[in-house]
Amino acid sequence: MSLLSKLRLITVDVTGTLIAYKGHLGDYYCMAAKSAGMPCPDYNRMHEGFKLAYTEMARQYPCFGFAAKMPNIEWWRTCVKNSFVKAGYDYDEVTFEKIFRRIYSAFGSSAPYSAFPDAQPFLRWAREKGLTVGIVSNAEYRYKDVILPALGLNQGSEWDFGVFSGIVGVEKPDPRIYKIALEMAGNIAPEEALHIGDSMRKDYTPARSIGMQALLLDRFKTAEAESWRHSGATVLPDLVATQEWLTKNQNVEQEETVAAQVLKRMSEKLKVGA
Repeated sequence: MSLLSKLRLITVDVTGTLIAYKGHLGDYYCMAAKSAGMPCPDYNRMHEGFKLAYTEMARQYPCFGFAAKMPNIEWWRTCVKNSFVKAGYDYDEVTFEKIFRRIYSAFGSSAPYSAFPDAQPFLRWAREKGLTVGIVSNAEYRYKDVILPALGLNQGSEWDFGVFSGIVGVEKPDPRIYKIALEMAGNIAPEEALHIGDSMRKDYTPARSIGMQALLLDRFKTAEAESWRHSGATVLPDLVATQEWLTKNQNVEQEETVAAQVLKRMSEKLKVGA
């Protein structure tokens, strides 16, 4: 049997799989600073400052402050404040609040993102095939409520349910987030589910660890992709190739079935002739 014929559920990662960032982080921080009458921060310093601040916040308050019951806006306010400080920019409270509001608003909209052209067609194709489609992402509620719908990826037409770390309090690579997805899909058996992502550590390994099928997309020709293949992972360039891969396997199965039927009829005729 082909993999497609065995599947009841496909789960999909978001960033790097369905959508991508547009431009640079510094673009949005620069626009926000200028809107408050401040000079544009250095892009490289800002990028490094953000990476450090985000990593610290994620470690101290994982899942966007879920366990600490920290409001989403407060989590991001602290993260953005620390990003500027680590980059060497320390604004007064009034100025910072103006800058922060602009940044928070921008990243809560579709402005910094774009959906890959194959995202919507693939998700719709999967649902038309009778599969349940779920989103599994280390993201907060605005992805579910605002960002994905604004990019044309809507619950009900492109996907059926979402497991977002900021909402459920579990994040990748914890395998529990995939178990939650199986439960939300109707307690589907792991071997009847396929997860598609772009990270060996966060997507492929934890999904496989609970018995799910998995594959990785290498949209940007990353250096790690070759090691993924050596590890035994199926690695494809995009969702068009994924659809073709699943369909090809199905067609092979259909061709084998037809061939078997032909051979059976030929065998029966030979028996009659004998």
